[in-house]
Amino acid sequence: MFEIETVRSFSAAHQLRGYKGDCSALHGHTWQVKVALQASELDEIGIAVDFRKLKAVMDEILEEYDHKNIAEVERFRTINPTSENIARSIYREVAEKMNSGTVKVARVTVFESPETSATYYE
Repeated sequence: MFEIETVRSFSAAHQLRGYKGDCSALHGHTWQVKVALQASELDEIGIAVDFRKLKAVMDEILEEYDHKNIAEVERFRTINPTSENIARSIYREVAEKMNSGTVKVARVTVFESPETSATYYE
């Protein structure tokens, strides 16, 4: 089994509904998103997954979040925009675009800061 990872970033605001504390107010982060893919095979030139393809998929997905209030992104109007929920949402979107017979998303980690992150995997 092979595993590849890449990290992309975006800037966005969010606020946590029902949270008792500072995070209930609108605030922003420079988010980092790390996606790890597993591949059971390499292609004919020895590549598990082309990093360019993974980066392009991530950039397309993260464009929806960039410079937005995540609470106003359609899927987060009814789901609290926590790091955990954002990680799960991105995981599912990447899986939809990247999973195949030999490649599968292993996990997605979303960093609100260099010290804090949430990871989702199935």
